[in-house]
Amino acid sequence: MEHHYRLDMTWQGNRGTGTSGYRDYGRDVLLRATGKPDLAGSADPTFRGDASRWNPEEMLLAALAQCHCLSYLHSAVNHGVVVTAYDDQPVATLDQVGQGGRFTSVVLRPRVTVAAADQVETAVAIHAEAAENCFIAASVNFPVTHEPVVTAC
Repeated sequence: MEHHYRLDMTWQGNRGTGTSGYRDYGRDVLLRATGKPDLAGSADPTFRGDASRWNPEEMLLAALAQCHCLSYLHSAVNHGVVVTAYDDQPVATLDQVGQGGRFTSVVLRPRVTVAAADQVETAVAIHAEAAENCFIAASVNFPVTHEPVVTAC
């Protein structure tokens, strides 16, 4: 089954002379999707972007973390694991070569709390299943690894 996704992206960085020079334009964009709050984007500050806006690198990392979380919660239900809290502090590594580059790795570091101590072992194990079921992780060409910590309430 195919699914399609749509959004509108508008560049907001024309300072009056367009892209007449590298320093002459802003990197700000506005992302919109029907029924959702607008998302202010820009380049990473290293590339003359606005640090107060989301950059594409952060959004890719956020997509991987969110996808894993949602896949994990689904797996937890399927395995009878009651998750009461979940947070993550993922990190990504990008190797810049000249004007290009690529992500070389992402490490997800989910911290999960489950309702009972006898669920901890299963809760750790299902991270592998969640990784296999994450559409975003399956779509990238670099390793996405996991360093989960699971505790019981």
